Amino acid sequence: MERGLMWLPLLGIFIWLARAGSNEYQKIEAYKRWAVGFDRCKYDIYAVMGLKDREISWGKPTKNEPKDLQTFSLDRVKQVQLVVDNKQIALPIDYANNLDSLPVSGNEINLKFQLVDDDNIIDVPFTEIPMAAEWADFLNQLIINN
Repeated sequence: MERGLMWLPLLGIFIWLARAGSNEYQKIEAYKRWAVGFDRCKYDIYAVMGLKDREISWGKPTKNEPKDLQTFSLDRVKQVQLVVDNKQIALPIDYANNLDSLPVSGNEINLKFQLVDDDNIIDVPFTEIPMAAEWADFLNQLIINN
């Protein structure tokens, strides 16, 4: 009987892990359905983001569909900045030679979209610094080339 009681917490942990995995799987499947219409998109636990033509949509992932969706045009964006722990990272990054200059980790990683018309700033959170740097470089090139 004592042995059975010792295994009970382990059983609870396995059930919790299975449920957490199922929830994350449902979020990813909802993201896949949402992302079909975009040219380029990203998913992480903090935010989903998609680019179609020059329109960016982003929101928070959920099991059904992304919530708190916001959409804005790159035509309204003056600059995209990569900010890690409230420190701006210099862009563009030379991926072939200079990827080591990126911080290894950070607690708060954001792309800050500075808008032209009202000096408003839109923050899109990221979990990985290299992915955020790649998006920032790509979007800044789109802004410059238009």
